[in-house]
Amino acid sequence: MKSSGIAKKAVLSSSIFFGFIFHVPFSSSCSMTFMSAVRGVCCNKTPCEPSFDPAGVVVADRYVLGHDAMRRMKEANVLVAGMRGLGVEIAKNVILAGVRSVTVQDEGVTEWCDLASQFYLRESHLGQNRSVCCCPQLSQLNSYVRVHSHCGPLEENFLFGFQVVVLTNSTLLEQQRVGTFCHSHNIKFIVADTKGLCGQLFCDFGEDFTVTDCNGEPPITAMIDKITKENPGIVTCVEEHNLRGVSSVTFSGVFGMVELNSNGPVAIQVLNGFSFSICDTSGFHEYERGGVVTEVKDSATFAFVPLVNGDMFVMKDNAKMQEHQTLHLAFQALHEFVKDTRRLPAADADKLVTLATRLKVASGLDEMDENMVRKLAMVARGDLAPVNAFIGGLAAQEVIKACSGKFTPLHQWMYFHALECLPEAAKVEEQLLAMRCRYDGQIAVFGSDFQEKLGKQRYFLVGAGAIGCELLKNFALIGLGAGEGGHITVTDMDSIEKSNLNRQFLFKPQDIGRQKANVAAEAARQMNPDMNITAHQNRLGTESESVYGHSFFRNLDGVAAALDNYEARVYLDGCCVAYKKPMLEGGTLGTKGSTVVVVPHVTESYGPTSSGGEHAIPLCTLKNFPHRIEHTLQWARDQFEGLFKHSAENVNQYSSDSGFLSHTMERGPAEELEVLESISSSLGEQRPRSWPDCVSWARRRWETLYNNDIRQLLHCFPPDSVTSSGLPFWMDMKRCPHPLTFDPNNTTHMDYVVAAANLYGQIYGIEGTRDCAAIRAALEEVHVPEFTPKSSVKIHVTDEEMKGEEAKDGNSEVLCSTVPVERDDDSNFHMDYIVAASNLRAENYDIPTTDKHKSKLIAGRIMPAIATTTAAIAGLMCLELYKLVQGHRRIESYRSSFLNLAIQTYSLFIPSKPRLFTVSYYPQCPIKRPYYT
Repeated sequence: MKSSGIAKKAVLSSSIFFGFIFHVPFSSSCSMTFMSAVRGVCCNKTPCEPSFDPAGVVVADRYVLGHDAMRRMKEANVLVAGMRGLGVEIAKNVILAGVRSVTVQDEGVTEWCDLASQFYLRESHLGQNRSVCCCPQLSQLNSYVRVHSHCGPLEENFLFGFQVVVLTNSTLLEQQRVGTFCHSHNIKFIVADTKGLCGQLFCDFGEDFTVTDCNGEPPITAMIDKITKENPGIVTCVEEHNLRGVSSVTFSGVFGMVELNSNGPVAIQVLNGFSFSICDTSGFHEYERGGVVTEVKDSATFAFVPLVNGDMFVMKDNAKMQEHQTLHLAFQALHEFVKDTRRLPAADADKLVTLATRLKVASGLDEMDENMVRKLAMVARGDLAPVNAFIGGLAAQEVIKACSGKFTPLHQWMYFHALECLPEAAKVEEQLLAMRCRYDGQIAVFGSDFQEKLGKQRYFLVGAGAIGCELLKNFALIGLGAGEGGHITVTDMDSIEKSNLNRQFLFKPQDIGRQKANVAAEAARQMNPDMNITAHQNRLGTESESVYGHSFFRNLDGVAAALDNYEARVYLDGCCVAYKKPMLEGGTLGTKGSTVVVVPHVTESYGPTSSGGEHAIPLCTLKNFPHRIEHTLQWARDQFEGLFKHSAENVNQYSSDSGFLSHTMERGPAEELEVLESISSSLGEQRPRSWPDCVSWARRRWETLYNNDIRQLLHCFPPDSVTSSGLPFWMDMKRCPHPLTFDPNNTTHMDYVVAAANLYGQIYGIEGTRDCAAIRAALEEVHVPEFTPKSSVKIHVTDEEMKGEEAKDGNSEVLCSTVPVERDDDSNFHMDYIVAASNLRAENYDIPTTDKHKSKLIAGRIMPAIATTTAAIAGLMCLELYKLVQGHRRIESYRSSFLNLAIQTYSLFIPSKPRLFTVSYYPQCPIKRPYYT
């Protein structure tokens, strides 16, 4: 394939993991699209035209989806029918993702069993229409999405107004009727259903659905080492290129063989991990140096069939096809059972087995697990928040795929079960009867005695961010710690930022600036007034061991970790090992997510199975030899901190602290000189007196960084330099830079001057401006000194050289630790400076530049979290919580997991057993903190 513009037909096969079964059906026909206006009651208090959020509320979704996909999302009207727990979960996630409008539909009224999983329904809503009651709460999630409620039936003229229709908890006849209509009118159609511990998902996106990016990963890039001049040309990369499976690439920044830079997508044939062949290069110029190769994403086309197709579940040659067939038959039998009896089964589970057996024979299938059907019948009356969270997260992700054309869609059936959560001993029927309480949907599965045990649990939740909010929602719905003697402690040291709102759904715009833990705890109490919860603002670590020590941990039943950094996870894991407490851990990165369950003496702990934290970029790479945009962004971030934070802090301390100079002199000659020069320049020669002085400083700073410093580097190491071994100095990871010449008509050049001048003025209380015309006028008066190379400058090639020089000066420590930049305020020039500074340095080194949104992601070290993934991960964590509270001791009952919602990867697996060690007997063994305090 030559380019991404040529689509390919996707051929998918079934995949099965623990508890998951997928199916790919046969082909069918499609029809044209027809749209009309959406009808219903709008719940938004202030009507607004949907548009991109200028304040960056949906910033994480843009990082994951990209601009083009988000634009398509903004044109989509989505209908979610059925507002029980599963429906509201899907609606919540879709609204947070940022479509044009969401209409929630339900003809039924609130019942006691709804309160076990519908987080926007209260006891005061009993007897009232579900969609009307939850619509006001849903409308507060995203003011850029219009939210409507509809209480009437799903008539065809009503369905015309939507691009995506989702049915939840619907009858088979309704699914077939609506599904057939949607398929014939090219409306994307999704069915989601949960019954106790089981769930199903079905997608039909039409006969000809095109996906522009199947995996959502950033295009693969690799640095070029050499290119041969032959037919075909052979490209060799500096490092492993990871291009296996890629059909075409583009070239940029190539010197010498410049024809490749403008040749568009080039077809490749991978030869090995470092090399691949391309087109005939024998007529091109000789390759000299540099260049980056970038993957071209191919599109794919999927053909879906309507739900009414009777043969869609027949698949062969799969080791676990029996579970797939069993659950498919069981759900079909459930529809028949409800149609005949107008109720769900319970004690009469054998009737469901009989119906499923009849369907099996009619379908010509050979095998069916009757025990699984019987278990489904026993739990079908249940409505569990964790299962709804998981299936709801997956279903909402399919809505996003349908709207955006990004990521691989489900094709077409998926079944899930967590029947291993059931009690190891059978429950007495009387314990499963409804008690007319908010937990009836859960009692129907686990019994009233288990509900009482849940209420007595004492749990510690660390982190109230994206996953933390989802966990607290689940805790409130299932009643964890909501009984006598029960309690939940949640701690999070962060306050709420604007960028949190699109995935941390417990927070509203009016909460910005407040502590996350406090707001999340309040929201959980609103969902369940019986919650016993205490909010802390402490950072978990050695400094908080006086709070979270022996007396604290010994009174816990378990710990849930919703942390965003590796070190904190390992520390918490160490505490749980020492105090013999179970731990639930979950993390997400865009569409990817994982969970780990740690059970004392049953499973391995988190530490031995986890990977380390992020790797530091070598200092010499940042200072002189960047070769990736991540390097230039980190350099720009460091420049920001040094110029606009550390210098000001030094001046303030010098002015207010009489002992500052003596303390500085104790740090060593190098640091002393650096600090004193900073103070001298800030208070003396470089102190601005007016706005033109700020512009002058910014222009001269530009000249220093992007012209003079580069010319000095090339003076020390000319382009034709060789090493002591006779090899070119500028090769492999060392990209030979070139100086830039300032151009006031260049947007990036001016972006730097505008941002730098304004930030410099803010330090001294001088008001600036964004008026480029005025700034250009001021630039005409700026005198820029001529560059004169210095022969005495020592440029370090390796970190070892740099550290050795620091050791001679008596300085081996960094002056200050990096402080995160304020990313969410686009008016404060912070990100304007970092993006411009980074892209200018990237131009110096012929590194592809990047836009502001991706720069925010990298420079802010943002781990993009989206609502769909966090909901699914929290749901899986709480399924493991059910097992922990029941006291399951068989390791086969537990599941850790890895998900990638973008490519239909769902892997649930049994955790590893703990490692065994043989130790000698010691009468005394000292224990270090944090284990005992």
